[in-house]
Amino acid sequence: MNKGLIGALVVVIMAVAGWYWTQGQTTEEPVSASAPDGAQIAGAPLADVVVPEGLSAMAQQGETYFNAVCASCHGTNAAGQDGVAPPLVHQIYEPGHHGDMAFVLAARNGVRAHHWPFGDMPPVEERLTDGELGAIVAYVRELQRANGIN
Repeated sequence: MNKGLIGALVVVIMAVAGWYWTQGQTTEEPVSASAPDGAQIAGAPLADVVVPEGLSAMAQQGETYFNAVCASCHGTNAAGQDGVAPPLVHQIYEPGHHGDMAFVLAARNGVRAHHWPFGDMPPVEERLTDGELGAIVAYVRELQRANGIN
């Protein structure tokens, strides 16, 4: 059997095993926004996101796609929304834990809740091209880097 094929199968098997292992596990408490009286603010951003002054051309395009498709749940600048969806500018989504393909697969197939108590993420209804998804990932990664997540 071809060594490249074997390597690819090992990666797929490990990814599937990791997915099954994490089902139902919550490893982080959500960051919560609260009013001055301590009450939760529904829909409030869950992270303070520093936006870099200059985004790459690809990330600028990704920001446009993100705002059109993702921001309704994941909030402005991927800061999340209390009671809706998690921030993508968070250490959980650093590249070593959730690689770029994790974002692509989540958009295409949805994902079962495993880090946050927001429930399952459904697949994105709009069919995004590989290029559009790549631009969204570039935007999120540049936001993450600007916020110390590498």
